Amino acid sequence: MGDESYPECRAQELFDEFVSAATCRAALRSFSQLCEHLQLDPRAVERPLYRPIKRRLNYWRANALWAKLDRRAAQDEYQKNRVCRDTTCVIIGAGPCGLRTAVELSFMGARVVLVEKRDSFSRNNVLHLWPFTIHDLRGLGAKKFCGKFCAGSIDHISIRQLQLVLLKVALLLGVEVHVKVEFKRLLEPLEEQQRHQVGWRMEVSPKSHPVSQLEFDVIIGADGRRKTLPGFRRKEFRGKLAIAITANFKNRNTSADAKVEEISGVAFIFNQRFFQELRQETGIDLENIVYYKDDTHYFVMTAKKQSLLEKGVIVQDFADTELLLSHRNVDQNALQAYAREAANFSTNHQLPSLDFAMNHYGHPDVAMFDFTSMYASENAAMVRQRHGHQLLVTLVGDSLLEPFWPMGTGVARGFLAALDSSWMIRSWSQGRAPLDILAERESLYRLLPQTTPENMQKNISLFSVDPASRYLNISPLTVTPAQVRHLVDTGEEAGLNSDCRDVLRLPSPRLLRDESFSRSNELLTWCQEQTCGYHGVAVSDLTTSWKSGLALCALIHRQRPDLIDFESLDESSVEENTQLGFDVAEGELGISPLMTVEEMCSGEEPDSLSMVMYLSQFYQLLQDPPPPAGCLSHSADLRSALIGPASLLSRLGTSPSRKRNPKEHSGALGKRRKTSQPGRELPESCDLYGDVDCQLFEEVLVGGASRSRVRLMANQLQAKLDENSSTCRTSSSSAAALRRQQEEPSSSPPPPSEVAAVQASSWRPEKRTLQQQQMSFRFREKIRCQSLDSGDEQVSCSDVCVFCKQRVYLMERHSSEGLFFHRSCFQCDTCSVSLRQTTYTYDRDTGRFFCPLHSDRGLGGPSPRRTATPSASNQTSTESLSSAPSFYGSLVWAECRRSSVCVCFCVCLCVCVATLVCLQLLS
Repeated sequence: MGDESYPECRAQELFDEFVSAATCRAALRSFSQLCEHLQLDPRAVERPLYRPIKRRLNYWRANALWAKLDRRAAQDEYQKNRVCRDTTCVIIGAGPCGLRTAVELSFMGARVVLVEKRDSFSRNNVLHLWPFTIHDLRGLGAKKFCGKFCAGSIDHISIRQLQLVLLKVALLLGVEVHVKVEFKRLLEPLEEQQRHQVGWRMEVSPKSHPVSQLEFDVIIGADGRRKTLPGFRRKEFRGKLAIAITANFKNRNTSADAKVEEISGVAFIFNQRFFQELRQETGIDLENIVYYKDDTHYFVMTAKKQSLLEKGVIVQDFADTELLLSHRNVDQNALQAYAREAANFSTNHQLPSLDFAMNHYGHPDVAMFDFTSMYASENAAMVRQRHGHQLLVTLVGDSLLEPFWPMGTGVARGFLAALDSSWMIRSWSQGRAPLDILAERESLYRLLPQTTPENMQKNISLFSVDPASRYLNISPLTVTPAQVRHLVDTGEEAGLNSDCRDVLRLPSPRLLRDESFSRSNELLTWCQEQTCGYHGVAVSDLTTSWKSGLALCALIHRQRPDLIDFESLDESSVEENTQLGFDVAEGELGISPLMTVEEMCSGEEPDSLSMVMYLSQFYQLLQDPPPPAGCLSHSADLRSALIGPASLLSRLGTSPSRKRNPKEHSGALGKRRKTSQPGRELPESCDLYGDVDCQLFEEVLVGGASRSRVRLMANQLQAKLDENSSTCRTSSSSAAALRRQQEEPSSSPPPPSEVAAVQASSWRPEKRTLQQQQMSFRFREKIRCQSLDSGDEQVSCSDVCVFCKQRVYLMERHSSEGLFFHRSCFQCDTCSVSLRQTTYTYDRDTGRFFCPLHSDRGLGGPSPRRTATPSASNQTSTESLSSAPSFYGSLVWAECRRSSVCVCFCVCLCVCVATLVCLQLLS
């Protein structure tokens, strides 16, 4: 055997050891060795885990198992294993129902952590399986792990063997199993938490175990009758006394053992002669007896109390059942002899030996109890809410509903409850209202005690996690949301929150923290990929790695090498490099800096939030393929407006990929109107950007052709309306300014340079758009002092509104002329009408803003400044107005009239579109 084939053969051997493992410890050990050999970290790789194992393990014996798991994972309800991918679930107990729940949640993509206080499976009792349970286990590959599973007419399996099968499936799906870890209690979130919000956790034994630091969204109690989860009241169902005896004898798997026939169930009323002979020969009086052959010879029988008293099994007769069957009132030796004699007679003395198997305490596995005493939880689930953290708590298995032994309903109803709970967790992960989720779960729970194979759906091959595929007539729900309001525990006194509408599904702070962390990591990874290979550039974070300016220049050079000559940069020229990167990014890419060069190059670490927002604009702009030549320069302002830091930070890492159609894009380029030629009419200014920018607008905001056609048309119409209205206001304010200059002939004419500057400002497009003005202007830079009405008070912090002197937060901050303010505070000083960023007049001497109607007051000072809508044709209109004053009135009137006609046309078009949509919906 060559060295190259040895690792593959070793992996195959480890897989065979895992499949054939006969104990819990052996299965965990062999699976750990297999993952280590394949260099897989079960907690770090994708879920379900079997897929990376399948890619690395080329073994023909495993192909059948992979095919079964693939077929199961392809069910629509799992949504390609992503429906619960952001949910962390903890399961207490590794019984059959707890493991089955873990398997189902893993198929949904949830992170599942299972804790079990034991490290061995020692329950020898045999379970009766319903047809759907057999089909369910076969679909999970049970036959691969247990070759004789339900062979022929066998319809039972030992609890220990069933646990092994489900444990192996759970491990292959990525369930984190921790043995010898005991759950103690839930730990509520702390009330006062500042930066790192810690959610629900649990106290375990040993206390130092890493699982004690785990934060989770759902916890599932599957620890049997002991039920350690608080908040669930239990009720007991007790009928007439019926004493059951279970006994497990060793099965040595000899030919003599194999010849013994099973007894699927013999009752006194159906075979009175058998029970009469048993009583006459042995003095044992039974009502029924069942014998199954599995890993052990398993007997369960119902004995009459008088017979037990006569045989000395029960020492003293008591009316109270608990006292009657208490440990002190039962002779264990007599009980063992009683069970051995009954088993020997019922098998015609064919069993070669009747040595008891041992239970997990190391004692002979024989027990006596009253099986008519059954406990059931009053409710199946509840929601606990503390300090903004919600926890979904639910029960499965015997913790929820104990079985009725003679009917063999335990594992079947346990699996149904596991699927029902998984469906509830699926709804929880999708963000449904808590009361609706609880109402649906409680409605299904009321059906569970009545469920039999006869009153379920008949086609078991269609069974899934969806309750509608398993139950008949589950709609409408028998429990309403108002009836489960008490199942939402907010820590307040009962009756304080009686309104059903105030219980909302809160987002998980842990999930929000993880998403923010992952998005920052994605941005950092992208920056590292873009700057890899550049000399002197080593990006390890989003702050200090950018202080030299080389990383920023390298980021630009990677996408646009024509803009920066990176080889000519000097690493020691920190300020020059940073200034160059800022200037090129702002001038060529439309990305304005958020801080000054001095702040970047200072000894302190740059502000992390500002750096993330700044670099996010590069990420959003440069991650897509570069546009055709010339397109970027024409639409840089529009791109800057649509791709702002605030929106980028929220969408980073979550924006869907967009595949652009080259034909559509080229068609849009061909449709662009040429407006750069001088002498064109003023109405042409409304199409300054043309269809190219409309297409860009659709791609960025609407997402291309994948969105609704109505929404596309609405956005285009809105853009037209904004351009038309702003153009009209701009032309009128520009004409008013020139008219005022002509009405004051005595004043000295301004210098030619100032006249050119004023004329240019009336038509030149603004380099910074709305969102850039909000977020840029040298972010965190001290604003130059502005004189207020008193002339003494000064504002030098961007956190304070210049108008109301109240704090203005980052996401609600607007900026113009270097001043920061609330959007609602940006008003005309004369009429208090709200101003827009595109049309206003600013008086630098007084620091006051005016609307277009009162722009003359702002022009009274020596150095006013006005901001206008970008329009290529405004220059021509301004020159015409200055040369021909008499043309002013007709020009403004024609433009306003044309704008009004355009607005009316757009409104009519919107009404037509809405009518068409309504007609389509009605048809």
